[in-house]
Amino acid sequence: MGDLLNGKRGLVMGVANDRSIAWGIAKALADQGAELAFSYQGEAFGRRVEPLAASVGADLLVDVDVTDDASLDAAFGQIAERWGRLDFLVHAIAFSNKDELTGRFVNTSRENFKHSLEISCYSLIEVARRAHPLMSAGSSIITLTYGGSNRVTPFYNVMGVAKAALESTVRYLANDLGPDGIRVNAISPGPMKTLAGAAIGGARKTYRHTEANAPLRANATLEAIGGTAVWLTSDWGACTTGEIVLVDGGYHVLGMPQSENL
Repeated sequence: MGDLLNGKRGLVMGVANDRSIAWGIAKALADQGAELAFSYQGEAFGRRVEPLAASVGADLLVDVDVTDDASLDAAFGQIAERWGRLDFLVHAIAFSNKDELTGRFVNTSRENFKHSLEISCYSLIEVARRAHPLMSAGSSIITLTYGGSNRVTPFYNVMGVAKAALESTVRYLANDLGPDGIRVNAISPGPMKTLAGAAIGGARKTYRHTEANAPLRANATLEAIGGTAVWLTSDWGACTTGEIVLVDGGYHVLGMPQSENL
């Protein structure tokens, strides 16, 4: 246990289970003394999140649908009433139709394109707008992205477009909220064995490939991603904003696989 985040309160959005990246972040933040609230969507996810929240002493859980303004208003209203402020927000929300993460990108449907962009990108703007009045100088917003945003990754398809839009959103929000002392950053891990990652075609092959070829010969761990979030959320990250922080074992520096894997 540490004390880097003692006295800080924040909302974590997007925990699905104990293997979620959002949970790795939440655990690390709680271990450094942060007081947490969690969001979930629907009763099924609520039942999964409740025991995890309890394990880190959190009892503020809000049901929120990021595509519904009334739901968002109600959720942030609960936080405002209970806490009156937010020191940080973790946005770990993304979605695309699983059927469109296995075929060809050219076959992306209009409906799924709009739905993927709305949930995976626009939702960050929606939550930042509502978090902003609760935040003061030194507050931090973190989202999650992936290298498929700027380099073609097999089967990542429309999610690559959504993450590219998300990364641009991070930069614009960082500039917009910077005068108020609010920092906005994204963490970009390599492939992870998560519920969301499993939806992408060829996920296991991608995981093995990056592990075999990354300079560190390893994929990111939940602990490493959580530690990065602690830095970005704490006062140690006071001058970092608008960044896409890569936590991928160095895979992003490669131009080709390692010689033994050519």
